[in-house]
Amino acid sequence: MTPTLREVAQLAGVSIKTVSNVINGYPHIRPATRERVESAIAELGYTPNLTARNLRAGRSGAITLALPDMGLAYFAELAAQVIETAESAGLIVQLEHTGGVRERELELLRSPRRQSSDGLIFSPLGMSQDDAGALNVPYPLVLLGERIFDGPTDHITMRNHDAARAATEHLLESGRRRIAIIGAHEGEVIGSAGLRFAGYRAALEGAGIAVDPALVGYTGLWHRANGAETMRALVETGVDFDAAFCLNDTLALGAMRALEELGRSVPDDVAVIGFDNLDEAQYSIPSLTTVEPGRGWIADTAVKALNARIDGSVSREERSRTLFAPYRIVERESTLAGRST
Repeated sequence: MTPTLREVAQLAGVSIKTVSNVINGYPHIRPATRERVESAIAELGYTPNLTARNLRAGRSGAITLALPDMGLAYFAELAAQVIETAESAGLIVQLEHTGGVRERELELLRSPRRQSSDGLIFSPLGMSQDDAGALNVPYPLVLLGERIFDGPTDHITMRNHDAARAATEHLLESGRRRIAIIGAHEGEVIGSAGLRFAGYRAALEGAGIAVDPALVGYTGLWHRANGAETMRALVETGVDFDAAFCLNDTLALGAMRALEELGRSVPDDVAVIGFDNLDEAQYSIPSLTTVEPGRGWIADTAVKALNARIDGSVSREERSRTLFAPYRIVERESTLAGRST
C-alpha cells in the first residue's frame, strides 16, 4: 500500500498540517520536529502527490520550453539543463520546436495548447523587436535570446557584445592581427550575430585595427556545413588571415575541418575561437577555445524566474527584469600557438 500523509504524521507524532508544512518548505518549523518528519517520510517511503497538490492550486505542474532549432547542439544542451533544473523544482518540461519561423512563434504565444502548462520559457529567432507587443500575454513568460529587448516580461540573456569583444581580444593578445569573423549576418544589429559582430569590431578598433570587409564571412544558419563552406570560400579568395572568431562552436568545428582539408594548421597557421562552450568542443582535434556564455546559469535563472511568477512570489504587476549571464574564455588547443613574447 502507498503510505499516506496521515501515516507519516502518526509515525512522527505530529499533526497532518505539520507534515504538510515540512513538505512545502514552511520555514517556521522547529529543527527537531522537521527531523522527525523527514525521518518518517524516509522510513515509510512517502512521496507527495504532486498531481493532487497542483490541482488544488489550479496548476498543471508543467512548464513549456520553446526553442528555435533543436538540431543545434547549443539548444539541445540548454534544454537538458532546463529540464534538470525544472525537475529539481518538481516541474516537468514540455518542449516546443518553432523552427525559428516568426509565424509559428507568434502562434505558439496565443495557442490554446499552451494552456496545458503553467508558464513558458521562450527563445524566439524569427520574431524581432517590432513584435515585442506580442509578449504581453496573460500567463507567466520568461524570454531568452537577443531578438527582443525591453519587452513586457522577464528576459534572461547573454553578454554577447562583451563576450565577443573578449574572444577577439584573446586572439589579439596571442599576437594575431588578421582576424576573420565567421557567421556574420549582413545588416543585423539586434540579435546574436549583430551583437557579437559589434563586440568583434570594438576589440579591433581598441587595438587600432580597422575591420577588413574581406575578412567578414557571412552565413545563414550557424551549422557545421555553413562554417566549413564559409571558411573554404575565405581561403579561396587568397586573403591573408591568421585567426578566426567563429560566432558559435558549431561554425568553428566546421571551419576547423575546412582548414585541415586545405592544409592550414590550427593553431599554427590559423588560431580559432568559438562561442557557446559545447560539450563536444573539448573533444575536437585540436580542442576548441571558446566562450562559456553562462548556459547553465541561464537555464537555472530562467526556471527560477518563471517559477517565481507562477507561484506568485513575484507578482505580474512587478516590473519585468533583464538579467545578463556571466561569461568567461575557456582556453584550449586551438589558440595556444603563436603567442608573442
